[in-house]
Amino acid sequence: MSASSKKIQTEEKQIPRRLGLKHGQKRVMVKRQKSYNLMLDSACKHFPSIPRDVVTLQTNQLDVCNGHYVDITAEIWDDVINLLNFVKVTRRAEMTLPVPLPLDAQTVSLPDNQSAPSQINRQDNTDDKKVTIKVVFPSGEIYTAQISREMRVNKLVADASRTILGHCLTDFRAVWDGRMMLKDRSIGSYNIKDGDSIKLRVSWLCNKPAIYLYSPSDIDVSVKLSLIPEWSLSVIYSIVTTEDHGQHLEWNVRTHQDGSLTEHKSGLDVPYLFWEAEINVEAFPRSPASKPLPINTFNPISSSLDDMDSVVMPVDKAIVYLDKSLKALGLHTEARTSFIIYWLPSILKHEYIALRFVPQAAYERAASLTISPQPDVVTRVCILFKGICKEHLGNWANAQMQAEKDVAWWVDVVGVDPARAGDVTLFRVLEWGGVEVLI
Repeated sequence: MSASSKKIQTEEKQIPRRLGLKHGQKRVMVKRQKSYNLMLDSACKHFPSIPRDVVTLQTNQLDVCNGHYVDITAEIWDDVINLLNFVKVTRRAEMTLPVPLPLDAQTVSLPDNQSAPSQINRQDNTDDKKVTIKVVFPSGEIYTAQISREMRVNKLVADASRTILGHCLTDFRAVWDGRMMLKDRSIGSYNIKDGDSIKLRVSWLCNKPAIYLYSPSDIDVSVKLSLIPEWSLSVIYSIVTTEDHGQHLEWNVRTHQDGSLTEHKSGLDVPYLFWEAEINVEAFPRSPASKPLPINTFNPISSSLDDMDSVVMPVDKAIVYLDKSLKALGLHTEARTSFIIYWLPSILKHEYIALRFVPQAAYERAASLTISPQPDVVTRVCILFKGICKEHLGNWANAQMQAEKDVAWWVDVVGVDPARAGDVTLFRVLEWGGVEVLI
């Protein structure tokens, strides 16, 4: 036997005999079939909810996919089958033909010199009540279906998310033609045309930004917060009047050397100032189109995480990683502890976590702080995180490697000065907050 033949046999032996199939949350291990049709048979056997004539196989594991799921055709099956570990089973997007009328309904008595109207013409009114819609997920996955124009937006998204994600989304933002769609409105109430796409945006709440003020002596301080139109304040404490539909507020406080604050209007003593914001549905349709956000601005509508800017790790390692990272960024013990305790329930419900810290300059453009007198140093730390399923770890290879790096690299990413942030002789401002990405 030649050396080349031995090499081929060795390579063939290294190819696993099993292949993973997934649809929604269900995962099965099956025999790796060289035949495309046999592979379809196997997929239909394990996922009987998908009819044989519309089932398709997809992958995002090859470089040519650019991270998106693409259909695997019968023509290239032989070329790629040995390169895959997992294959996604889904429905093929196809045109749905009108259902013919029953024969008795087609029988029409006409004069001999007049021909019967075509079946297609009789179906026009029925077809007008339906439309083919594509629902595009942030991951790039697409759900296509022909639906009634009477269907509500939330029902369409629920059906799409059950098929693509395996569970029903309850918190989402659907966008069509640059406009935010209201969940309880019908598809037909918008001027949607056949074949249009509805995009699902990352939906989240900016949770518990806490603002600490530390000064060497007691001083009166004005703290103004201004949000971009995509945000609207939802909760604040101490309670003060907001302006411009929840985009602006001002606190007036007196600092104390022990770190506590007294809010002048209410007389309340608090350890820090607190605010939360949510996506402003009313502002969304006009803001991106009329006034584009500056480059490198943290945008609550479009910001997410990807393999190149994040770290991914098992949840049991995330807490220690977070504590080390927050310490490196200049957060003192109480701030780090409060941060972790606040987010712990959200973190522990996942198996793996992807996270990144938002650059302070980008965050400042989205949620501007104007403080008088001017502080010597301002440290604003905002984390973005989401849960990752074990089956999706293959999409986060670089992020997993970045998790092994020393956490000090986040100092340059965020753009903070930990040494000055810890100098008790300076007037210092510290803020921490976070966002859990839900899609």
